[in-house]
Amino acid sequence: MPPRTRGGYTSSAPRRRPTGSERRRRVQLREVEPAADPDSVEHPQHDRDEHEEVFEGAPGGPIDRCILRSFDKHIAAKIWLGEDRAPLKLVNHGAKLQLWELDMERSRIYETVHRSGLASLTSCRHRVASRPMLSAFCERWQPETTTFHMPFGEMTITLDDVASILHIPVTGSMISFSQPLHVDDANALLVELLGTTDVEASREMEQCRSPSVRLLWLRDHFSTITDASSDDDVVFATRAFLLHLVGCTLFADKSATSVAVVYLELFRDLSMVGSYAWGAACLAYMYRQLTTATRFEVRQLGGYVTLLQAWIYEHFPEMFYSPDMSYTESRPRALRWRPHVIADSLQSVRERLDRLQISEVCWEPYEDHRAEHPFPDIAWYSGCIKCGQVVEPYHPERVLRQFGYIQTIPPRPFTPPRPDRSSLLVQYWERWTDHLLTDQSRGRRCLYSGSGETVPEYMAWYDRISHRIVQPPQLRSGSTIDARSSLPSHAAATSDTRIARALTSLRHVISGGRDQSADYFWGALNEAHDILSGSDETSASHSTPSPAPACHSTPSPATRPFFSPPTFVYPPPASVDPPPASDDPPPLIVPPPPASVAPPAPTADPSAPAPDSTASTTVYVRSKRKKKT
Repeated sequence: MPPRTRGGYTSSAPRRRPTGSERRRRVQLREVEPAADPDSVEHPQHDRDEHEEVFEGAPGGPIDRCILRSFDKHIAAKIWLGEDRAPLKLVNHGAKLQLWELDMERSRIYETVHRSGLASLTSCRHRVASRPMLSAFCERWQPETTTFHMPFGEMTITLDDVASILHIPVTGSMISFSQPLHVDDANALLVELLGTTDVEASREMEQCRSPSVRLLWLRDHFSTITDASSDDDVVFATRAFLLHLVGCTLFADKSATSVAVVYLELFRDLSMVGSYAWGAACLAYMYRQLTTATRFEVRQLGGYVTLLQAWIYEHFPEMFYSPDMSYTESRPRALRWRPHVIADSLQSVRERLDRLQISEVCWEPYEDHRAEHPFPDIAWYSGCIKCGQVVEPYHPERVLRQFGYIQTIPPRPFTPPRPDRSSLLVQYWERWTDHLLTDQSRGRRCLYSGSGETVPEYMAWYDRISHRIVQPPQLRSGSTIDARSSLPSHAAATSDTRIARALTSLRHVISGGRDQSADYFWGALNEAHDILSGSDETSASHSTPSPAPACHSTPSPATRPFFSPPTFVYPPPASVDPPPASDDPPPLIVPPPPASVAPPAPTADPSAPAPDSTASTTVYVRSKRKKKT
């Protein structure tokens, strides 16, 4: 008896699984009769490509939707369809931090805050934030990869960026909550840890309509406590100050006025506050806020705006340059910049980012900062980072150029597990040294620091899976060129990389002065020629790549100086035929005089006799007319 299929009918032919398109459209499966000729058989994969062609592609990219699966809901997809939104509203509490400062009368509170590792947050505040600039970068954020998709590749905020910009700990215990905090539990937490009454706590949360308290309420009740107060009051005020601090910085939500009470549990034991990985929790929270801001219906961006804005200043200084000349490297990098509101519109910033070149990016901005703040090894961690109920993937292998390595095609991003599996995530994080990228995964170092090199096949792959151009061509200012044709996928990025490498090679020679030998100049010009012509890639493709050096941190300028002369292999001198033997001296070639110094020589008369070789001849030497016999 023929076997019975799941559809209810019988057939002697081999059963074929329905494709996703057929299941969605409830298409009746067709029976495939056995055939001797393979060309006569209709393969299921071909049917799938035909049905899912519209699903895989998107206007302006990506062509292949294997990575950006939720791109249909992305703001960049809406922009290409003619829909747009205003610049995002920003949650920035930079001015509120100045309303509660710790002076000499509150030294006991300051000592506890200093031991917690969060004291730098009191000064890391940008009172001004640029809405067009931050909105344009939010449009390039892709939730699946947790990276910004730039025209030349992916970039993201790493744990190294957080540690350098904010100077807060990125290692330690993971900030994890088993479940969301109920209002009754939040009420009990306020009474126990802040010493408030049950009526005050209930009234405050009723006004917030959530298990949260207002930042203003914290300042009004605890900012007046000094060292002269009782020990319990000082402890309550210290917890309130830390809650106010993280609510204004690391975990700023879109309410713009309140902070969740659940973070108060982290300050129960004040001696253990410094043991948490605050930087990793801040990064996970920032990732989630950027992901939320990519939806078209969202009009506001939460999270630590100072972190995002300082990261943009560090990596794109040529576009948004506003340094503070009084900055010293002992301070957090967030204080290196004077934030300002750019006068450009959102569309103008979009187009500037669409035209951005590799040479305009500062891939390793913290080289001068390593003496004061070394590179954290945990920045090579590949896994999930967590903040309470927020779990986000962290992919350093997608942004190798930010660590000084040649970017290769990364593996597929992994989907983070559910937040309720917090125990597994905590165990994974506690063994972070076992989950660092290996030397093989890191690959080879860039030839020069900050060159932003990629493997030859990277840009062709990236052009297929990414949405590189945000502003559609029909809406671009004064341009009607197609977006994908105006920025060639591989040629443009490869040429930018070659130009940057050639300029770096020549910069090494120029910085050495004029006392260098001619062979050194010849070697630099020869290398620049090979880079621009692509000869170096051809020779490299036929040679065995050298293994990546064992590196646990980004090398300091002492081990990898930026202006150190490169090593050249000089070609043998070309053979030149010797001149014919003659007793006459070689002719003297003298340049003609400048027109502004001497009049041009008169035209020779053809009928005049030829000049005698023994007679005096008039020559010009340095614009002075002299006679030599």
